[in-house]
Amino acid sequence: MRPPDPAVARRLCGHIDASPSPYHAAAHAEEILVAAGFTPVDRRRPWPPGPGRRLWREGGALVAWIDGPDHGPATGFRIVGAHTDSPNLRVKPRPDTASAGWRQLGVEVYGGVLLNSWLDRDLGLSGRVSLAPGDGDPGVTTRLVRIDRPILRVPQLAIHLHREIDSEGLKLDRQRHLAPVWGLGAGDEGAFRRLLAAELDVDPGRILAWDVMTHDTAPSRLVGPDEEFVSAPRIDNLASCFCAVETLAALDPDAPRPHRPAVALFDHEEVGSVSATGAAAPLLVELLERTVAAAGGGTDELHRTRADTVVVSADGAHATHPNYAERHEPEHRIAVNAGPVLKVNANQRYASDAVTSAVFLTACERADVPHQVFVNRTDLACGSTIGPTTAATVGVGVVDAGIPQLAMHSAREFAGSHDPGWFAAVLAAFYED
Repeated sequence: MRPPDPAVARRLCGHIDASPSPYHAAAHAEEILVAAGFTPVDRRRPWPPGPGRRLWREGGALVAWIDGPDHGPATGFRIVGAHTDSPNLRVKPRPDTASAGWRQLGVEVYGGVLLNSWLDRDLGLSGRVSLAPGDGDPGVTTRLVRIDRPILRVPQLAIHLHREIDSEGLKLDRQRHLAPVWGLGAGDEGAFRRLLAAELDVDPGRILAWDVMTHDTAPSRLVGPDEEFVSAPRIDNLASCFCAVETLAALDPDAPRPHRPAVALFDHEEVGSVSATGAAAPLLVELLERTVAAAGGGTDELHRTRADTVVVSADGAHATHPNYAERHEPEHRIAVNAGPVLKVNANQRYASDAVTSAVFLTACERADVPHQVFVNRTDLACGSTIGPTTAATVGVGVVDAGIPQLAMHSAREFAGSHDPGWFAAVLAAFYED
């Protein structure tokens, strides 16, 4: 068996800390790939023909691929798909509010948030801001913003005022109980806009709109007596994004391989993937169509390419929780630091089938990496991924797999430090199939 490589987990921690929002995650992935020789392409211009390493980035989404010298118009793809977004609290368009002498920020819950996990944490802000023309910019521009200072907090109600919490449990109202405090005094209309303007060094009047969200300011780190665990926000699903991007960046672009290797990072998976940058958008369809056309192929070659393409839908998997073992399928126990997980669901919440599962299991065997198989309890609802959406939108074979973890959708998640390196090794074998 291949020995684990904890150095991959350390680099993963750096990637997570550099990626507090989907927009930062896509931008950081682009930095890694550009440093490895990938060239950004403009989707508004003709598709570049011939061999090359290429990418495009749109908001929180990124697509990158290698066109090799031996690839023709009907050559299929080996694609690793993942998503850049995570559940969090997102700032409303008119966020400035106040209550009982506290200045607060209006936020909206994004995705399937474990609400209690956002209480009593030091929170920063990150995202993107659209700016009106000015300061030498001839048109509307979009800039990333990141405030890593602990400027927000959602304080929990003291137990002295909530004695029934032990008997009735914590019940949070999304509208009333999750607004962070960030100062004292009466409501100050425009305060948040001025904060963004100061961070971007622009006049507040130039700010047109924002996609800004909260993030935990505590750094990611390896924990445990022997650093066998990863404690970090957004492991779901930046761990998959990082493993995919780092693996693609390390491939020799001139080495012969039977398929075009690619990465597709999507946004908005946590809310259903239906957006211009989600997995339901035709981003992969465009990649296949334009690559085939640039290579001189037509409709027949496109269908042949699609038939020869396989996608790994890379996303976090549930490890068996030691305190809630009864919530898991008893015949499919999943452990951290025991290898990546193949995910199967008969009701197509995951897209794995016998054929695509064999592709992933063969890659595990060639990489000399252990693997596990996850099945949800039959009497519990199963989560989903970009896998079924990708299979239906693109019409290709898809297998769902990922790294096991605990505390999924918490503001702070937990995984093993061995599994990222093993998963990256499996993805490398998948690319070389």
